[in-house]
Amino acid sequence: MKVIMTKDATHFVSELTFSTLSGSVVLLNLFDNNNWHNHAVMGRWADVMIIAPASSNTIAKLATGICDNLLTAVYLSATCPVMVAPAMDEDMWHHPATKRNIQKIKYDKVKVLEVEKGELASGLIGEGRMMEPEDILKEIENIFRTDLSLIGKKVLITSGPTYEPIDPVRFIGNRSSGKMGTALAESFAKQGADVTVVSGPSKIEIPESIKVRKVTTAQEMYDATMSDVSSFDIIVMAAAVADFTPKETAKEKIKKMNAEMFIQLKQTKDILLEAGQRKRDDQLLVGFALETENEKTHAIEKLKRKNADYIILNSLRDESAGFESDHNKISIFGKDGSEHQFPLQTKKELADAIVSFLIQHL
Repeated sequence: MKVIMTKDATHFVSELTFSTLSGSVVLLNLFDNNNWHNHAVMGRWADVMIIAPASSNTIAKLATGICDNLLTAVYLSATCPVMVAPAMDEDMWHHPATKRNIQKIKYDKVKVLEVEKGELASGLIGEGRMMEPEDILKEIENIFRTDLSLIGKKVLITSGPTYEPIDPVRFIGNRSSGKMGTALAESFAKQGADVTVVSGPSKIEIPESIKVRKVTTAQEMYDATMSDVSSFDIIVMAAAVADFTPKETAKEKIKKMNAEMFIQLKQTKDILLEAGQRKRDDQLLVGFALETENEKTHAIEKLKRKNADYIILNSLRDESAGFESDHNKISIFGKDGSEHQFPLQTKKELADAIVSFLIQHL
């Protein structure tokens, strides 16, 4: 192990501490005592590079390619997986500039570890605390694990509702929270998959380690999903996409009138149907169905019509399950005629069960 420190880092922990713990000389500058530290060699030598803690300043440098110290020079030379463990004050963590920089380094294939909520260096309590060292170690270990079932697999998940605008302030929508889609994304990621979520409007936070494409309308979700749908190995359509959208959207807020008002609607594009028509033989396509009557019949009909491999049926008959709830109860129907029941449980538990089921039937 080699340790690289920035000058600011030495104000928190001494070079001697890391030198003792690592058993090697701590590297601080590109040039020390007329010696040149070959950053290119170090970037090729490492099996994994972890930057912890990663300040907002360092993250900004990584995002823009600024190379003004040994750490950033080695980063730009690294041919191995790179992970960063952000640590900063909550306001800095939520600043739009930081969010943009996080997205940029994720695009560059850097794995961004989740921040934790707790006491910060400023004395405040909030988000921005670095992930605990033992959890960082687990993340490093996962890079070298070969027993994870979905390593090398790309997974696409649609999640949440869509909002179809009537005018600048009103829309047609539904009560989907995005909890199930987010739970599925986390479960797939735990199995080593490279996960992308196309998310409609939702207040549910998706972990920073998962790629997210934010959308609002059904058309936007269609475009974001279909742009590269053929590149994914597993596709799970968990979003509650509007079936209809207004034919016309008023440019100004519609004023209340005594007379009745009628809104003409048109059908939206069927994302699951389109994915089924484009589906490769080696792709796994999973859809969701929410029914209020003849549930099994409608679910099986949807499975066949949309060329899916599995349909996951949600029921609104159980008051503890469904939209906005933390719990759900489902049935999975397969194109081979199989039927599997899953009892009421939390959506996170259910997501793990669904992913385990799909792994067994890949």
